[in-house]
This record gives sequence, structure tokens and C-alpha cells, in this order.
Amino acid sequence: MHTNTLSNLQYEILKLYSTDLKDTELKELKTVLAAYFAKKAIKEADKIWQERAYTEKDMDAWLSE
Repeated sequence: MHTNTLSNLQYEILKLYSTDLKDTELKELKTVLAAYFAKKAIKEADKIWQERAYTEKDMDAWLSE
């Protein structure tokens, strides 16, 4: 028998399902989640950018490809 376990994130989101949010609250929650994950992605991209010593010149070259 195969059993699936929930991640800690999935569990927390499931707990939210029992809360009846207003549409405005749901929109706000989505915005907060999007900002959180965007911040993490930018932080990781910045780390890679510095590790590889990219410059504005590199970015300009990529944009003109």
C-alpha cells in the first residue's frame, strides 16, 4: 500500500481551508504568498549572479540574443 505524506506547507494550507476567507482576504493572502516566493527566487538569482560574476554587459548580451 502506498501512502502519501503531506509536506509542512501542504498541512498548513489544508488548515487554512477550514477558514472561510472573504474574497479580499483571499486576494491579500495570494499576494503575500506570491511576494514571499518572489523574494526567495530573487535572493537565489542574486546569489547565482554573484557566484558567476555576471555583469550588466552580460545581461545586455543576453537581451540582444
